Amino acid sequence: MADTLKQLQEQVLQARTSGQKLNIVGGGSKAFLGRDADPDASTLSVGEHTGVIDYHPVELVLTVRAGTPLQEIEATLAEQGQVLHFEPPRFGTSATIGGTLACNLSGPARPWSGSVRDQVLGVRLLNGKGEHLRFGGQVMKNVAGYDVSRLQAGALGTLGVMTEISLKVMPKPAASLTLVQEMGMDEVIHYMNSRAAEPKPITGACWVDGKVYLRLSGARSAVEATAEKWTGEVMPQGDTFWQTVRDLQHDFFAGNDVPLWRFSVGSTAATPELEGKWLIDWAGAQRWYRGAAELGDLEPLARAAGGQVSLFRGGDRSGEVMHSQPEALKAIQRRLKNAFDPDNLFNPGRLYSWL
Repeated sequence: MADTLKQLQEQVLQARTSGQKLNIVGGGSKAFLGRDADPDASTLSVGEHTGVIDYHPVELVLTVRAGTPLQEIEATLAEQGQVLHFEPPRFGTSATIGGTLACNLSGPARPWSGSVRDQVLGVRLLNGKGEHLRFGGQVMKNVAGYDVSRLQAGALGTLGVMTEISLKVMPKPAASLTLVQEMGMDEVIHYMNSRAAEPKPITGACWVDGKVYLRLSGARSAVEATAEKWTGEVMPQGDTFWQTVRDLQHDFFAGNDVPLWRFSVGSTAATPELEGKWLIDWAGAQRWYRGAAELGDLEPLARAAGGQVSLFRGGDRSGEVMHSQPEALKAIQRRLKNAFDPDNLFNPGRLYSWL
């Protein structure tokens, strides 16, 4: 546990004076996301800025420094029988809460438990002028500046250096089990959405390699009653399966020779006909595709399915990797960047080449 705020603030001020760009790094587990980092930028490490600042189990609120590892946070919550409801993915033991929010990463329970963006109550950050600002609060009823806090989700550090994050936490489910059965990709979208529409304790719906997996979590009586009613065999190592999907450790994700694309689309949309392998998660709302393709060719397919596509891992990361934005939205994003980081110090070009 360490407070390195002064050192971080001094580095930002020095960078502003010298015109030096800064590449913000936490644990480094998500360095592959976004476009290639500016090779001329200096590293600003938040990984040593760690520790739980405030935790109120009864109020379900936690405030931590941005460099705090997810493992440390989850161990603290486990002592009180609580969890981070959005099931944060981790791509290594060094994964931090700040990096998770900056990359807007959420696990298999996303459609039912909400995203990391939904769980944020407030943040503190250093802007491009070295000012330490507070947005939002540390209680659920405080919504002042709430949208500014949410802006950090998916910004990849381009809007400032997060130093503290306040989050909602939730009790750990009393029981959980996974049902699995064989099913073709042509029928699984309808099946998963039909199950998700029922008033049952479903917290995961995934399809891969010709099998559909449904996770039930909640009160033991509700979980067991639903499992008896629905088809499928109870999976002995269900928790392990969901962890491999959450952390991209499933065999589907193995290797970096074939690019990994992420489609975020309407859950009932038809899966684009592409040559390659698919893993369908979030009851159809998140679809992973392994295949050689061009972003410009995939974007029309994503739009037709009601969403967007990004090059998540691998491939050419010197060009654009995020779904292109309309000019009106680009203008808003540029104004936000100028307001938070007028000298363009933080992660230049990491999200888009034009930002």
